[in-house]
Amino acid sequence: MKLSRKGFLKASAATGLFAAGAASTKPALNAFSTKTEASQENVEQGEWIASVCQGCTAWCAVQVYRIDGRATKVRGNPNAKANHGHSCVRSHIGLQQVYDPDRVKQPMKRTNPNKGRDEDPEFVPISWEEAMDTIAEKIIELRENNETHKFSVWRGRYTSNNGILYGNLPKIIGSPNNISHSSICAESEKFGRYYTERYWGYADYDHEKALYEIFWGGDPIATNRQVPHTASIWGELSDRATLACVDPRFSTTAAKSDEWMPVIPGEDGAIASAIAHVILTEGLWYKPFVGDFTDGQNRFVEGEDVDEDDFEEIQTHGLVKWWNLELKDKTPEWAAERSGIEADQIYRVARGFANAAPKAISFSSPGSSMTIRGGYTAMTQAALNGLVGSADNEGGVISNGISVPNNGFPDPDDYIDEIAANGLEQERIDWGGRLELPALKDSASGGVKVTNTVADAVLAEDPYNLKVVLSYWTNFNFSNQGTDRWDRALAKIPFMVHMTVNPAEQTHFADIVLPVPHSQFERQSPVAGSNGNLHRHLHLQNRVIESPFDIRVDETEIPWMLGEALEKKGFSNLIDYFRNEFRDPETGDAPTNAAEFDEIATKHFTHPVWDPTFEKDGDQIDGWEEYKRLGTWNTNRYEFRQKWDGNWGTETGQFEFYSETLKAALQDHADKHNVSIDDVMEATFNTVRGDGAFVPHYEPAKRVGDESEYPLIFMEHRSKLNREARSANTSWYQEFKDIDLGDEAWDDVAKLNPKDAAELGIENGDMVRLVTPEGQIEVKAKLWEGTRPGVVAKCYGQGHWAYGHIASLDRRRQIARGGNNNIILAPVHEALSGSGARHGGQTRVRVEKV
Repeated sequence: MKLSRKGFLKASAATGLFAAGAASTKPALNAFSTKTEASQENVEQGEWIASVCQGCTAWCAVQVYRIDGRATKVRGNPNAKANHGHSCVRSHIGLQQVYDPDRVKQPMKRTNPNKGRDEDPEFVPISWEEAMDTIAEKIIELRENNETHKFSVWRGRYTSNNGILYGNLPKIIGSPNNISHSSICAESEKFGRYYTERYWGYADYDHEKALYEIFWGGDPIATNRQVPHTASIWGELSDRATLACVDPRFSTTAAKSDEWMPVIPGEDGAIASAIAHVILTEGLWYKPFVGDFTDGQNRFVEGEDVDEDDFEEIQTHGLVKWWNLELKDKTPEWAAERSGIEADQIYRVARGFANAAPKAISFSSPGSSMTIRGGYTAMTQAALNGLVGSADNEGGVISNGISVPNNGFPDPDDYIDEIAANGLEQERIDWGGRLELPALKDSASGGVKVTNTVADAVLAEDPYNLKVVLSYWTNFNFSNQGTDRWDRALAKIPFMVHMTVNPAEQTHFADIVLPVPHSQFERQSPVAGSNGNLHRHLHLQNRVIESPFDIRVDETEIPWMLGEALEKKGFSNLIDYFRNEFRDPETGDAPTNAAEFDEIATKHFTHPVWDPTFEKDGDQIDGWEEYKRLGTWNTNRYEFRQKWDGNWGTETGQFEFYSETLKAALQDHADKHNVSIDDVMEATFNTVRGDGAFVPHYEPAKRVGDESEYPLIFMEHRSKLNREARSANTSWYQEFKDIDLGDEAWDDVAKLNPKDAAELGIENGDMVRLVTPEGQIEVKAKLWEGTRPGVVAKCYGQGHWAYGHIASLDRRRQIARGGNNNIILAPVHEALSGSGARHGGQTRVRVEKV
């Protein structure tokens, strides 16, 4: 890039926020260079700089090769034990993102007061000072009117510094409304593990020792978490272990497994219950973990109740209750009628899984549990790990939060005045904790912030409308089901600030647009990654390159600048908190400006891992500079069976098949609303009543749309290339899209089984309209036997109408490349966990030839 930083800003001012849209299918790509041959003068002159890829929730440590100030190549960080030096394709796509000519280049403000999809925002450049002054003025107005609760911070992906902007800033201003994206990501999966063994988080898996694995709606060598680790170990794993994949789509994992079970979407729970039934009736449970009948005689006989006194449990609680309430009639023949999987295959998988005990993994994922009744599906999948003794055991599943030392951030209580305190007492905007939406994180009613209800709350002004929103790393009117609701809600919010790398669909409704760094290349931030390869870690993103754009770091620099602007208007609490409570761990100095605050906040949070005087179980690092060079700190390898012998943390202290932990949580929620637990079950669309609510059990799929009008089931999946739908404006994403089985490069296809296509008179390559009760999109039909009959499968990530000249066919005319699945997905929830119900065929669809 020969264009200077000043030149970039000048060009931005002249052309506005967005680059011109491209009318062609494959736009000209000359943003980087017009040369046809690479220069050799910089060979061997670069250096590797540590950073972090945040293309998914694995948050892998990587290294970036820098030559003459440019990022040119990415690889896994060899110092990282979770991904042991590997990275996946997502980290490489980041190179095209950071140098994307369609990026936001400087602060912008809206000049058209009217908001709507059809309204031109008429953005014009402004200074950072004007942007901060405008935002501060809006916040002061809320304080003067005692409406601080109508302020909200929305968070998408984030770093470990999020506790500043997302955590403490809204508290000091006086709002309970910090809204995360998490509930549209995976909370139902966490629900299953929590109410069997009390762990709310992502599990880790001992792939190195496992002998059998069942993947429920997951594609772990392509998407989900830990892809570099799983993919790198897959060859050895598949040589040693038997692998079964339960998925309506022939995924990459299914293609490389021993068993593919193309289940009817949403009916995974029937298979899981039937597997448990086989394990018990055939006496295959892992007795050293579960226990046995007192006389050694197996009394688990189909259709017959068992006396609880006849069975003595060791590490578990409630096995006989689970049998009597749920499993005694759940035969493979019963499951075959509901799941579409033959009974013989269910028997075979159940026996193989149990015979591998305790080195057998039931791998739960959002694909099978993010359904309207999916919390109980996730519980059943988690319970299988208890039956075979693989929970917290070698060759099994680690559902335990490995401790990573960090300092957190100082308590803001001394800076919360009476106005803010009153605002914090108001009901949250997201409805979490209401009767019909328990959102039971950590057993607390409303513990989960329910993202997708915010649009409904704003539209209904229930409990009130939001007036000022700061939103970062988000694109909620693209990434939430029911996008039209979000468009209308965003148009109704009087003042919204969008902090973003690229202009996107949400930017279209913003009043202020603030350019921020690309996480992988342009900022210094800590990232506490999830478990992986039996380690946990605290990575460090380094500022690999100096951006040519006029950017500020969203979680640190922008809050500091806002604090200064608020101080000028008479409210100094925020900036006082930053100045008084943060100190450089090395020098003791307080920050005096935004850049210093950014570094001090990162050093403060990570201090325990790089200061050798702190005692810790993990890597020994000698100082801040060495930590910056290494880019990661790793825990010691996890030691198994830490939760055994009464340390599960549940109400009983045991691994719970009958969940006293869930029972207590549901009772608290029911008492909060003066109703019974049965009333809660009815309000949350679950069919179970009585004690059955406390055991893992089968719930039939509930779908939106009448079968006679919408005869097929729609299911979506993720791409190997998706950086959480942020990849679509790169040519690499589009050019290599066909590495996703059944997909096409530079296109967006709906994959139909040839049998269904023949009945509909649809041929390969026809343009079709996918119609649901929620909306409609037009895409190309792809006849593909890898889709189960009766199902329409489509990848998520295309359909951007405001993301750039590659993601859109024509940005100026808002013509999308393909269709956004969220336009046609109904905005429904797995209410117990608060998770969005976007998988498992929740929405029925009709396919029409265009």
